[in-house]
Amino acid sequence: MIREPVSSVVDLKRGAMSANTGRYEKRLSDLNGLYADEVAFQAALAELGDVVVYDVEDFRPGPHSGDLIYGVTRMSPGRIGEEFYLTRGHIHAKADRPEIYYGQKGHGLMQLESPEGETRIVDITPQTICYVPPFWIHRSINIGNEDLVMVFVYPSDSGQDYGIIETSQGMRHRVVAGEAEGWQLAENPAYRPRSAEAVRSLMKTYA
Repeated sequence: MIREPVSSVVDLKRGAMSANTGRYEKRLSDLNGLYADEVAFQAALAELGDVVVYDVEDFRPGPHSGDLIYGVTRMSPGRIGEEFYLTRGHIHAKADRPEIYYGQKGHGLMQLESPEGETRIVDITPQTICYVPPFWIHRSINIGNEDLVMVFVYPSDSGQDYGIIETSQGMRHRVVAGEAEGWQLAENPAYRPRSAEAVRSLMKTYA
């Protein structure tokens, strides 16, 4: 059966959109273990309470292959020690599926990591389109002093694998506060590279 077209309006002030079919939020406690400075994390949790760090509203037409999920992410500004507020990050469960992010408000970064551990950073400001190619792990980071709002689109059958970052004890680099660009990359000493077998298992093409 043919489906009807849908129109959604993005509300930049709230970081929300109309016609969404779902919404979820991540609070500070949900990000426990992502930051290097555990003392700073616990201090922030005690001072700020279990605040919402980011929330997502999306439209999901269904799991049909060839269809699209789209939505809006809104992330608060803030830091834990030297690290900025960030999302948990993921690779798609079907890792050959790409994603698009379209900056609407604020200043952020898209941190990407290949299965072999290469790092790429894409600067995201209003009207910036970031293309996340297949097979890249990715997470969003708010390096500004206001909400970061982005529109995203990805194939409906992509799925998300959040465990890939946890298994490697984080991404290879951490984005920390710096002087020249406002941020810089720092090596993550706890990082565990993926084995050649693990990399091969990710590099599959799905129907």
